[in-house]
Amino acid sequence: MLQAINIHKSYHALNVLKGIDLTIEKSEIVSIVGSSGAGKSTLLHILGTLDSPDSGEVLFDGESVTSLGRNDLARFRNRHIGFIFQFHNLLPEFTALENVCLPAYLAGRSEKEVRVRARELLGMLNMESRADHKPSEMSGGEQQRVSVARALINSPEIIFADEPSGNLDTKNAQELHQVFFLLRKELGQTFVIVTHNDQLAEMADRKIIMRDGRILVGE
Repeated sequence: MLQAINIHKSYHALNVLKGIDLTIEKSEIVSIVGSSGAGKSTLLHILGTLDSPDSGEVLFDGESVTSLGRNDLARFRNRHIGFIFQFHNLLPEFTALENVCLPAYLAGRSEKEVRVRARELLGMLNMESRADHKPSEMSGGEQQRVSVARALINSPEIIFADEPSGNLDTKNAQELHQVFFLLRKELGQTFVIVTHNDQLAEMADRKIIMRDGRILVGE
């Protein structure tokens, strides 16, 4: 599904990624671990087309996305990629349902269809009773589940998660981790997850260890 070929990235004099080669298969859950500064988030952002490499190529289903223009990349992300971050980034003035719907509205889908699908996803995540609540009325774990539903609303081929449980207590973190595997079982969802959580890293199908901008080992 996804292939990174000889990815290099520097910020001024700092060489962050030093020739990354990586392949992700459909319905695979892959964790990326390593110390701070290893280049994990930079790699995730490049794989997710939020940033571009200085050299190298990223392929989705065999097609290069590295050379796409800004607008084409934005459309590609909206239709094919979901994101989950450590801080859920929900819009405070909107309800859970409205937050989930937003990416689909941006894709031009009909409001009726989108709202039905959004409620289905919230139900799958045991959040149907919170659909009409705003973020301030939900716990941290509930807010993160809403962000997961939002990431899924356009049926993306792959979801990139950057420290998704880093801001949660142990119980909510464990529940979120189980959600990922449920979604893989129910939807065939593919995940690439940057994490410092050892439990989540070990649960993954494959654990990628990074050090100093390189992949040290992939288990």
